[in-house]
Amino acid sequence: MKRDRSGTPRHARGGVWLGAIAAAVLTLAGCGGSDGGSGAVTSANAQQAAAQASPIANAQDQPMQNCSTDQPYTDPVAYSGNANDSLDPTQVSEKAAVMHHTWTSGKKTVYYTTTTGHLTASDLGGNAEATMSYVAYTAPSKDGKPRPVTFFYNGGPGSSSIWLRLGSFAPTRVATPDPLMTNWPNFPLVDNAQSLIDTTDMVFIDPPGTGLSEAIAPNKNQKFWGSDPDVGVMRDFIRRYIAVNHRTNAPLYLYGESYGTPRTDMLALSLESAGVPLAGIMLQSSILNYFADAVEAVAILSGNTIDMDALKLDTDTLSGYYPGYAAVAAYFDQLAMPSIQPDPALFAFQSELFASTHYQAFKNYAQSWVLSQLGVPDFLGPPVLPSAPTLASWTWASGLSMQALSGYFSTNYFNIALLPGTTIGRYDGRVSLPNSDPRLQTDGDPSDILISQPFTSALAVQMPTYLGYSAPNATYLPLNDNIINVWDFSHDGQPLPDTIPDLLAAIELNPQLKVLALNGYHDLATPFFSTEKQLARLQTVQGLNPNLQVTFYPGGHMIYLDDHARPKMKSDLRDFYAGRQAPTALGLWMLPPPWQDESPAGTPTLAAAQTTTR
Repeated sequence: MKRDRSGTPRHARGGVWLGAIAAAVLTLAGCGGSDGGSGAVTSANAQQAAAQASPIANAQDQPMQNCSTDQPYTDPVAYSGNANDSLDPTQVSEKAAVMHHTWTSGKKTVYYTTTTGHLTASDLGGNAEATMSYVAYTAPSKDGKPRPVTFFYNGGPGSSSIWLRLGSFAPTRVATPDPLMTNWPNFPLVDNAQSLIDTTDMVFIDPPGTGLSEAIAPNKNQKFWGSDPDVGVMRDFIRRYIAVNHRTNAPLYLYGESYGTPRTDMLALSLESAGVPLAGIMLQSSILNYFADAVEAVAILSGNTIDMDALKLDTDTLSGYYPGYAAVAAYFDQLAMPSIQPDPALFAFQSELFASTHYQAFKNYAQSWVLSQLGVPDFLGPPVLPSAPTLASWTWASGLSMQALSGYFSTNYFNIALLPGTTIGRYDGRVSLPNSDPRLQTDGDPSDILISQPFTSALAVQMPTYLGYSAPNATYLPLNDNIINVWDFSHDGQPLPDTIPDLLAAIELNPQLKVLALNGYHDLATPFFSTEKQLARLQTVQGLNPNLQVTFYPGGHMIYLDDHARPKMKSDLRDFYAGRQAPTALGLWMLPPPWQDESPAGTPTLAAAQTTTR
């Protein structure tokens, strides 16, 4: 909306006073864009009035003025992440800290605002569900068009958004030496040259029970600890955000990492069904079908006995992990010809080809392999492993050394079998520590050790200063381990989520929906080949031609930590927002075909498996 600033309307009674108020509002609006929750002080029962009354709720398109309007906020509420806790409605407010900053990269300068606080998610009937903590980065439009808004969240389930916010595309980030551990844990906060603040506004969301988010009574935190209720409350937060900030006409995007990717598929369908159209979704480090990762499926579904349904796709699992493991082996020079370091993309293709052509042979070892990764290799009898002559015959086609192949097909976890005496990371296989390192006694993943303490330390410094927000009576929960232990994974009539049908349904509701899947070659938690095979199930839908791009980068689960990957990610994301094809991205029909034992895109995995066996 354009405003006439040529003068004060003299014919209006009290016009000079009104003009001064208008000028003050424009000054607030010009300081890097504003977030409607920032000026609002509301109870859960007065949200709509606050949305209308907030003087800075629609300040996205105003010109830059001199900024001296920082509004730090000390939040007195004692938030809790305990399963049976909830916040009394009288304590709920939408106060927030509002701070103004400048981001510079090269010759580009962006004045932006951070808004840190809470908004109340209410269900479609208007009933308050949870007060949810968030951090928003907003900037004014330069062309008069609404800026895109991207909602970011991590996974777990049970994780706050700290990892994406402090590691990826916000204007500041924690500078890690990934994949090294140099100077750990003293990693500085630095200006982020690869921030997306020049492209999109960003809102980082903490689900209930994480960060400083809490259910509102009579609800309790645990009510939202499941696939479907989680999607509902995330949908309702987004609806609240776009309403209070008047962003209904802005292009809306979702960016989920890890468990955040099945959440994104389900959330996209939920938003589209609720009349909130999306421009695009980003799926980073995906696990889109839990049945296709038999290691995860068995771990979730099995108690004292092995759930055999969870093992139905064991060969797909072994084959899906292999190319990522091979990329890590290549990083450590565990190659048949170690003097030749292969091109990552070509070696990934070679590894995928090897896994595909040896799929029938892998069937013999898949069950033992899955059980070995769970630490119970002999649970169903003596483990079956390929013989030494068989492994030797695979070295040429795979490109891996005997040591690397033996480390993969082993009764030990492959993260300790690849390099004897060394543990490699699950989130990033390139990060390693000697087994004697005392830090491994409390955390067995070196790549998790790399970031956990540095990020929480950075948050403690950044929250009260740069973000201007303090909560002296509460503790921010970066990761709530209690959540995953009780999480209800059931979805669509199945005990685990297979969200390819949700993705398909969202695309069918909105054929213009853009989809970008970002993958790290060295991610041993959500391997890239498995993601390709799951997305390839969309090939089974006749006439479907989705706007899908799949990209690959050096790096692990948190790809953006890699200084070589992050600039390429930024470039690809800018192309994605602009509606362009990323230079090296694969489209749907460039993906390898889905495994033949997988169900079509519109049919949930277990339902298809049960139909086949009847």
